[in-house]
Amino acid sequence: MAMNRRDTFKLAGISAAGVVLPRVASADEKQTEVKKTNGRSVVIIGAGFAGLAMAKTLRKKDNTLDVMVIEKNSIFMACPFSNTLLGGLEGVSLDTFVGDYYQPSEKYGYTFMHGEVTAINREARTVTTTKGVLAYDILVLSPGIAYDYTKQFPKWSAQKVREVAQACPAALMPGNEHIALKRQLNNMDDGNVVIIPPAKGKYRCPPAPYERTAMVANFMKNEGIKGKVIVLDTRAGKFAKGKAFKESWEDLFPDIIEYKGLTEIIDIDTAAKTLRYKAFENADDTVGTEQTVKYEVCNFMPINKCSPVIKMAGIKTDDAGYALMDGYSFRSKTDSNIYVCGDAVTHALPPSAQTAIWSAHRAAGQILDQINRKVNDPRAGLPAKAANVCYSMVGGKPEEAIMVTHTFFADPNGVLRGKGHVPKPQDGNGKFRSKSAAQAARAWFRGVMRELFT
Repeated sequence: MAMNRRDTFKLAGISAAGVVLPRVASADEKQTEVKKTNGRSVVIIGAGFAGLAMAKTLRKKDNTLDVMVIEKNSIFMACPFSNTLLGGLEGVSLDTFVGDYYQPSEKYGYTFMHGEVTAINREARTVTTTKGVLAYDILVLSPGIAYDYTKQFPKWSAQKVREVAQACPAALMPGNEHIALKRQLNNMDDGNVVIIPPAKGKYRCPPAPYERTAMVANFMKNEGIKGKVIVLDTRAGKFAKGKAFKESWEDLFPDIIEYKGLTEIIDIDTAAKTLRYKAFENADDTVGTEQTVKYEVCNFMPINKCSPVIKMAGIKTDDAGYALMDGYSFRSKTDSNIYVCGDAVTHALPPSAQTAIWSAHRAAGQILDQINRKVNDPRAGLPAKAANVCYSMVGGKPEEAIMVTHTFFADPNGVLRGKGHVPKPQDGNGKFRSKSAAQAARAWFRGVMRELFT
């Protein structure tokens, strides 16, 4: 019976993931003295897609570099493609997304440190961590994002924020959030799933909330769960791959997905599992109508901000904490010895895994030129066609996906910018989605994991 399948949390690979810990490099020992640099020392904060790609690229291009990667998490977990876990797609388990940090460290000869950064001294060029103090010649900041519940709900207490974060996991960052959200879906009875994209501002992986909408609907359909996937958005349908997502929702899940494009969240009662919000008729409606929805599962993605590590470095940022860049490069506008990659930049590029890897390769070349006292042209190789390719699964039986490609270019205002294109594939019969795109999505994910770990 479908009820029995839902009552048991069958997350293949979870026990294995619990023991996938990074082997400790020599730098993991508590340091009492700061080792002097050799003029070719690069310290990378953050071992996500950008950080790992950066470390590997630097060492492959110049094995005389002393490269250190610092990461606060004990295991790697990929967020891209993880919505397929929620959707219950065949052959997808937690093992699909985890990696051992020490594997690439050993192969490419850089040092991995499992620790947390507590201070950055730009004048002394040192990074203080829970494992000791490190000196650097070049510092790379790739720390990712943080959630800004306080900005969105200034009257919420710290206890309220903790309760909502635990009960309504955002699952935009690696770790327990994805496991918690998957467990809630597996354990749910008939009822609604509410998905709330970030209300405003830049946020990690713009298509993620809408791919998740399709995958959760796919899960409910396959499990025979009666209820709706209700999306409470602020963008009136104008989001990444919007036409392609809405076409897929209408074709595949017309009786399950209910998209509300102009809303404002008022409050979430995690005990009663109710959510109050305002619904607006159109952009001119400033009053709205207050409504309440009952849910079984709530996936609340708060406003994103940059990791506080960027602020810790004392470099110039925008209002959300993202680093201001030195023209078209990935160097900080404030400090010529600091580079920034991944989500933390203010370049107008889609914050995706593919973009993070692209930026890491590009920044690595700029770092090598600086260390070797060579002139670097930050416009070289631009525009870069299909620099970002992003797939989103929208169907499970059969598997179908949609995609977008971006060309990156140097705009007249001194910023790198992306221009996107959402194609209709040849095997899509006039639709945006296709089986070939789904196959490409799986192949892409296997490829980026190989990029980092083999």
